[in-house]
Amino acid sequence: MNPIEWPNPARAANFQSWLESLVGPHQLQPQTLQPAAADASSRRYFRVLTATAGSFIVMDAPPESNDPQAFIAVAAQMSECGLHVPQIYAADEAQGFLLLSDLGTLPYLQALLAAQDPASANPAEADRLMRAATQALLQWQLKGDTSRLPAYDETLVRRELQIFIDWCVGKEFGRQWTGVHQKWWEHTCDLLVKNIAEQPCVAMHRDFMPRNLMVCDPAVGNPGVLDFQDAVRGPITYDLASLLRDAFISWDEEQELDWAIRYWEQARKAGLPVGDDFGSFWQQLEWTGLQRHLKILGIFCRLKHRDGKPAYAGDLPRFFAYAVKVSTRYVQLGPLTQLLQDLQGTLVETGFTLR
Repeated sequence: MNPIEWPNPARAANFQSWLESLVGPHQLQPQTLQPAAADASSRRYFRVLTATAGSFIVMDAPPESNDPQAFIAVAAQMSECGLHVPQIYAADEAQGFLLLSDLGTLPYLQALLAAQDPASANPAEADRLMRAATQALLQWQLKGDTSRLPAYDETLVRRELQIFIDWCVGKEFGRQWTGVHQKWWEHTCDLLVKNIAEQPCVAMHRDFMPRNLMVCDPAVGNPGVLDFQDAVRGPITYDLASLLRDAFISWDEEQELDWAIRYWEQARKAGLPVGDDFGSFWQQLEWTGLQRHLKILGIFCRLKHRDGKPAYAGDLPRFFAYAVKVSTRYVQLGPLTQLLQDLQGTLVETGFTLR
């Protein structure tokens, strides 16, 4: 077996024993095991080849910080809805080891960055991929059983916003806000919580972004969908906001609007509760995306300071740009603009407004 770092020797031994037990049934070649993908969480993914020139993905999800049962349950539900998700061939839920089908080696993010690159610009390919992604999202929202998913409720939303305070404001910038600043923040949180609470709830992936989608043959289902174990029932704009305003790739707002309008039109025809006013829908999407971006600012700072993964901090400017674009667009969010300027200096972002 190829050397893979294991902080816990006992877990390494358990993993090797488990994998060896699958060699015969699945014709695995354990000596080919290699890292398959990086992850911001404690989960790890490996690719292992087979004697028949195939491959599987192996998930290492330490149970003290992961819930393999949630992954298995959501995978089953998404498959029932017709989405292309990894098939589970073997699972040791107690230890957090899973053997999954391999959805390939081309993430959406890589394909979209290539399509966006001036040297190989291919806007038609980017459009094809993003339309396929929105079709998969519509299918999940239409068919997903929200009664089988936990709620994305006010407690959870506020807990996520607190990550921004603890790790971005406090740890990254070393700031202690005054009483006035704190009132501005509470005002912002109340607005963002209200925006989410007032939206219709649908099945929500919760991290529906290009890095968690795989480019697959349309005959078997494109895109392949990954990293869905944290799915909830939540606001209808959340997953689309995640797709359009991503952690690792940005688009001109004309393009964001084009994809959003196409989604909204198809959602209305399908009977999803997106409302008849696209302007109102867009505001909901922007405010929902803002809540997510503030959370991610905190998470990326936490990855840097707590988890020893500083590379994620390189994308902090993208999220400040997203946040400032939205906060300066809506007068109700003016106090947040002041807080962001306090952290980053003078920030001005010009964008479209539909309100």
